[in-house]
Amino acid sequence: MNWYGVMPAMTTAFTEDLKVDHKFLARHAAWLLGTGCTGLVMLGSLGEGATLTHEEKVAILKTAVSVAGDKPVVAAISALSTEAAVALAKDAEAAGCSGLMVLPPYVYTSDWREMKAHVVAILKATKLSCMLYNNPIAYKTDFLPDQIAELAAEYPNLAAVKESSADVRRVSWIKALLGDRLKIFVGVDDALVEGVAAGATGWVAGLVNAYPAESVELFNLAIAGKTKEAFELYKWFLPLLRMDTVPKFVQLIKWVQEQAGVGSQVVRAPRLVITGAELEEATATYKTAVAARPKVEEKPLSSF
Repeated sequence: MNWYGVMPAMTTAFTEDLKVDHKFLARHAAWLLGTGCTGLVMLGSLGEGATLTHEEKVAILKTAVSVAGDKPVVAAISALSTEAAVALAKDAEAAGCSGLMVLPPYVYTSDWREMKAHVVAILKATKLSCMLYNNPIAYKTDFLPDQIAELAAEYPNLAAVKESSADVRRVSWIKALLGDRLKIFVGVDDALVEGVAAGATGWVAGLVNAYPAESVELFNLAIAGKTKEAFELYKWFLPLLRMDTVPKFVQLIKWVQEQAGVGSQVVRAPRLVITGAELEEATATYKTAVAARPKVEEKPLSSF
């Protein structure tokens, strides 16, 4: 498992009657990988994992694995209980996934002792390489750098951390504590360039679902230290990337996919498609971006 590069947090495509659209999901996955993404992260927040049944999750993983070839498929592991999370981790491994992204449990927020016990149960249940997902804004659980270092010292299969605290100083802090022991992924789209400058070598990305070529180009420029070129592309991309950091990020990113002709905005309740002033604001942002879209070589979705 090579924890490096741009790995899309894939949206989950639904049909109009809210069934998982495996046909489009497979095509979308192939397009993302064919455009330079280095792996796929399935079932995460952007994948509406909380609305999927266990059986649907396993089926989605099998579809992704079937088209990924030698590229890794990473399963996001989150559930209401530790028991359910462990069961999903085992089924993800059996489905052919290469890695796991380990989240805190849904709903319940607690102290380090209980959160560590939850994460450790998953790490011990699998031989797969794992990435810890720290997102205190969304999950109200903050894995502090000292706690991450404690896990890394005790569990060799913890290989990476997705940092979504939106505080780029966390990347520097983890890097200072652990050096190259853990690979660090930026988890919020509008902190990519700053995160890479601080030592991150990967990006679990959101808008990549609609704009993979621009996302891969932005990461490559940032990791190569081509600051001027990276910020030029970043300047164009940021209004769209900021859609990844608001409560309705799922609806917005799926809406952008639909506008770009590379997906559907259909979401499962309790989410609803955007309307009114939110739709007007998104439309204005999108139209401005499209009018100034830079020329980046890409393969169209229709070729996959």
